[in-house]
Amino acid sequence: MPASASRQEPSAHRARGGADAPSARLSSDRRRRPDPSTRQVARGLGWFSLALGVTEVTCGDAIARWLGMPRAGALVRAYGVREIVQGAGILGAHDPTPWIWARVAGDGLDLATVLPGLTGDPRHRANTAVALGALAGVGVVDLLCARALSDAPLAPSEPVRADYRSRSGFPRGVAAMRGAARDVRPRDFTTPESLRAWS
Repeated sequence: MPASASRQEPSAHRARGGADAPSARLSSDRRRRPDPSTRQVARGLGWFSLALGVTEVTCGDAIARWLGMPRAGALVRAYGVREIVQGAGILGAHDPTPWIWARVAGDGLDLATVLPGLTGDPRHRANTAVALGALAGVGVVDLLCARALSDAPLAPSEPVRADYRSRSGFPRGVAAMRGAARDVRPRDFTTPESLRAWS
């Protein structure tokens, strides 16, 4: 075989999927692999978000009056639509991490909206305090779940089985390796080195 053909063989071997192919197949993707309890909490938050969103959409005016903000009915309904979208995203996504962080941001927006009620109509301050307490509690759960999801290890990619069918075990080609050990004399392993003088 010509020497040029022998030199081209390694490059052709790499082109068929040599040393670099398995590392690409075994790389991690962007999805996280949280523990089962964190995943269960995330799904629970998704269902809670859907239920809260439906309640806010259907009872937005009543919630606004209960908080002492009768003109905020449309705003409460808009927040309900946001909750429904976030809940559907959490339940439908392979990785709910960004959707849980969206809930954390929504919690801050809700707190900022309800907080002025503490200085408003005295008849509704107790209701405002109850709402703020509930929002703060849910916000803590959202924040802890979001941090647990973000700290979870990356999940392995799906095609984890690399294809080695194109590998021959001869990196320089079969022709270059044929007869390479012809002049090598094997060592005598039958007698220990310290006893050879007495054999």
